Amino acid sequence: MRQKYQMYANRPVPLSRPSREKARSATGSARFWHDDAVEERVALPDPTRPGGPTRHRVVIVGGGFAGLYAARSLGKDQSVEVTLIDRRNYHLFQPLLYQVATGALSPGDIAQPLRAILRRSRNTRVLLGEAMELDPIARRVTLNDGGTVDYDTLVVATGARHAYFGHDDWAALAPGLKTIEDATDIRRRILISYEAAEREADAIRRAEWMTFVVVGAGPTGVELAGALGEISRDTLTRDFRSIHPADARVLLVEALDRVLPTYPESLSASARRQLERLGVTVRTGEMVTGIDEGGIDVVRVGGADGSLTERIPTRTVLWAAGVQASSFGRKVADALGVTVDRAGRVPVGPGLTVPGHSEVMVLGDLAVATRQGGKVVPGVAPAAIQEGKYAAGAIRARVRGETPKPFRYRDRGDVAVIGRLSGVADIRWLGRFGRLSGFAAWGMWLGVHIVYLIGFANRLVVTIRWAWSFLTHGRGTRLITGEPHLPPIKRPEKL
Repeated sequence: MRQKYQMYANRPVPLSRPSREKARSATGSARFWHDDAVEERVALPDPTRPGGPTRHRVVIVGGGFAGLYAARSLGKDQSVEVTLIDRRNYHLFQPLLYQVATGALSPGDIAQPLRAILRRSRNTRVLLGEAMELDPIARRVTLNDGGTVDYDTLVVATGARHAYFGHDDWAALAPGLKTIEDATDIRRRILISYEAAEREADAIRRAEWMTFVVVGAGPTGVELAGALGEISRDTLTRDFRSIHPADARVLLVEALDRVLPTYPESLSASARRQLERLGVTVRTGEMVTGIDEGGIDVVRVGGADGSLTERIPTRTVLWAAGVQASSFGRKVADALGVTVDRAGRVPVGPGLTVPGHSEVMVLGDLAVATRQGGKVVPGVAPAAIQEGKYAAGAIRARVRGETPKPFRYRDRGDVAVIGRLSGVADIRWLGRFGRLSGFAAWGMWLGVHIVYLIGFANRLVVTIRWAWSFLTHGRGTRLITGEPHLPPIKRPEKL
C-alpha cells in the first residue's frame, strides 16, 4: 500500500466531485488524496490551475540571448512550467558593452531586469542564483545556496567567458569585455590614463599612460580600437590643458594576418583602412607573449627563438582575443559523460540536445552545433536568438508527442562598426551586393542593434543618446567609478 501511496504522490489522481469536496483542506484550497489504509495525507497539484497538474517542467539556466528568447517563446504556453535561473537579475545586450566601456552609453541603457521582461508570462518563474551541479538521473539542478530545481527538460545557455590561453594571471592586467563590471572597469582605466597623463611630468611615463593596446582584432577588438581612436581625436580634443589627447597611440594587435578574419578579405582591408584613418596602428601577425603593469611583449608569428620580441610600454591593455565556455558547461558535460572541445563547449546534435540525453539542450556560446554544410554555428547574438526560439518550439513539439525538426541556422550576415560613419557589413545571402563599408554599413549597424535591444524604453534612450553624440561629438557617460579612482602619479607636474 505504501508503494501505491508513493505512486500517487508523483502523478495526478482523478477525483469525483464529492471526493474533491471532501478532500478540500479546512485551512486552505489545497487538495489531498487519502487512502484509508494510509495515515498520511499527500498534497497534490491543484488540477484547476492553468495548465493543470501535469505541466511539463522546463528549467532554463542562463538569461542571455538564447535562454531569454527560449523563455519568452514559452511564456504563453500553459502546457509548460518555466523556471529561468541566472546569477544576474538582468538581461545584458553584450554587443553594445564596448559603448559602455568607452563612455557612449550607460549600463542601464543596454540592460533590462529579467523579471520585467517576463512579467506577463504567468507560467514563468525567475530565480536569482547560480547553477552549481547537475544530477541527470534525478533530473535535478542544484544551486549555489543548496536549493534544488527539478526538470523534465533542461536548457543550458550559460554563455562564455574570457580565455587567456593558459595565462590566467593576465586577467587582472588586461580585462576582457563580457559583463557590466568589465565595461565600467575598462572605462575607468581609459579615463584615468588621460587624467594621469595630464598630471604626469615625466615624459616617458606620460607616453605610457597615453598608449592603449587592444589585443585581438575580431569585431569586439576592432570596435574598441575604433572607439579609442575617436575618443582621442574627437571627444577629448578640448578637455585637457597639459596634454593633447590626439597624441595618444592606439595599437590593435592580432596574431592572424588580418583584422576581422571571419570577414571577406576585401572587407578586412577596408576595416584596416578605416581604423588607420582614426589613428589606430594595426599590427597583424604579432602574438602577445607577456603582459605586466608596465607594458606588453609581442613577437612576430614565425619569428625564430624569440629574437623578434618587442616591448611596448603601456599602462592600458584591453583583451579581446578569445573566449571559453562557462564553468557550468563543463560540469554538465562531466555529468552527462560527454567530451568538450578545447574551448570547453559541449557538442550537440541536430536538435541541439546532448547525444544520449534528449532531455538536455545546450544553446548559444556553450554549444558546438553544426549547420548545413558541416560548418559550426557561430557564437553571435543572432544565432543564439534563433537557437532559443528553436528550443522553445522543439519543447512544445515534444510535449504534444511530436518529433521536432532539426535546427536550421539562417545566416543573417555580420556587421561591425568602426567609428563615426564607418563600418563594414557582410550580408552573405546578398552575395557581392551585401559587402558594404563606410556609411552604409554604419547605418545598417545602427538599425540592427536598435531592433535587437530588449525594451522600448531602452531603444528610445539609446537612439536619443546616439543622436546627441552624433550632433555634439560627445560621450555623455565619461564617469570614473570603482577603485582605484585616483591614478598613481610618479612625478606630478608643478602648477
